[in-house]
Amino acid sequence: MSPDWKEIYRRIDEFHNEFFVSKWRSGLQREANRQQDALMALLFLEALGVPNPTSYYTLELYPSFVEEFHQWHRRMGMETFPDAGFCC
Repeated sequence: MSPDWKEIYRRIDEFHNEFFVSKWRSGLQREANRQQDALMALLFLEALGVPNPTSYYTLELYPSFVEEFHQWHRRMGMETFPDAGFCC
């Protein structure tokens, strides 16, 4: 009977994730959230009332981030967005 290589590889991968990756997961997630928040603030500066010098270069990113905008402004402490019609 030959060993099942896929099962062996899966077990090695599980061990690797538990032993090495799990220690750093919370720190990596915290840093990813911080960078995501900074990008969202940069993209939506004009909606917050601040002129955005990079609006021409970030215009094509808006469609992919509009869906996440509501979750972002709630996480930043704004229950409803001040600009009517933009969100909420």
